[in-house]
Amino acid sequence: MPRYEENKKKDYVRRNEQIRVPQVRLIANDGTMLGVKSVQEALYLARQQELDLVEISPTAEPPVCKILDYSKYLYEQGKKLKDAKKKTAKTELKEIRIKSRIASHDLEVKIKQIEDFLKKKDMVRLVVVFHGRENQHKDIGEAMLKDASVRLAPLANVEGGLQTTGNRTSMTFVPKN
Repeated sequence: MPRYEENKKKDYVRRNEQIRVPQVRLIANDGTMLGVKSVQEALYLARQQELDLVEISPTAEPPVCKILDYSKYLYEQGKKLKDAKKKTAKTELKEIRIKSRIASHDLEVKIKQIEDFLKKKDMVRLVVVFHGRENQHKDIGEAMLKDASVRLAPLANVEGGLQTTGNRTSMTFVPKN
């Protein structure tokens, strides 16, 4: 079955004649509880007000239905979903690469750049890349990363510690809340 059909089924809400249970717990349009009613009676009340009978909680015993405007209900549900998406944290992983022979001023600039990323709540991976004979002096790169972690301590926590892979040594910084 295609993926879009699965999503439709998952988000599908029964309404009006699609509700096939003998009794429902009915809620009026203004939110007042009308009690347990037969589906026919609930449909009759909904049609009197020119609204729809919508199943809100199908797993409850008996299912909870509400009298409301279905198109307005779908609009509000979509709006809630959008708001929930906006509120989720959008953290990105930024990667900054430096060489082990980087000048001190250039390192300062890179650390300022990392601070800016951390203030924007992005994760940052600082990678020291070694070329050729520099691989024999990985302790220099490790010292640079440890120094950076001390300087960035007020803004970030280190995740996973030092990681060495081939000719690269890295450290990942996660912003503090």
